[in-house]
Amino acid sequence: MSTSVEHRFADAEREAVYRAIAKRRDMRHFRSDPIDEATLRRLLHAAHQAPSVGLMQPWRLIRITDRSLRVQIHELVERERQATAAALGGRSDEFLRLKVQGVLECGEVLIAALADDRERHIFGRRTLPEMDLASVACAIQNLWLAARAEGLGMGWVSLFEPAELARLLHMPAGAKPIAILCLGHVETFYPAPMLELQGWTLGRPLQDFVFHNRWRQSGEEG
Repeated sequence: MSTSVEHRFADAEREAVYRAIAKRRDMRHFRSDPIDEATLRRLLHAAHQAPSVGLMQPWRLIRITDRSLRVQIHELVERERQATAAALGGRSDEFLRLKVQGVLECGEVLIAALADDRERHIFGRRTLPEMDLASVACAIQNLWLAARAEGLGMGWVSLFEPAELARLLHMPAGAKPIAILCLGHVETFYPAPMLELQGWTLGRPLQDFVFHNRWRQSGEEG
């Protein structure tokens, strides 16, 4: 009879997987030196190995190599940063002190997007059409963990108006940008999530998120 022990990675390999997960950070501070092409190719291949419902592979990755286009993307993010600050009311000044992007500094900028013509993929999406988005998120996470293992930082920027970025990148109707990914060398990795270090919020413990047999109501013991 087959057991999980037969398929388990070696101790050092397992430790490396868990370490990459634990040490991954949403980075905002980068050095500008480039990423070598072989490393970038490995990272993109890792993203492309992500699971996807019905093997639809809905992700598209756009590499931004035009500096002027980077500047325009930066401006989109800055406009949304100001709009978000206004929506936060009493926390607007606190929010504006946070660094929310590294678009102009990082070695590479990638746009992760949903492909067009996704409605033809029904397998696994008939009742949960948002599984296309979940599949793209898996590709982003693969890229993130591989980058951390390579000693590179990555930041996921979601402060932008999707329709504006889609127009800027000449995306076809039905395609949708999901993330601006800043990727590059860093001086150091944050010892904890940056939003914790900056006092914006605190992460909550695992027991707050694991229920048994039914949804735990507010106030109930875990």
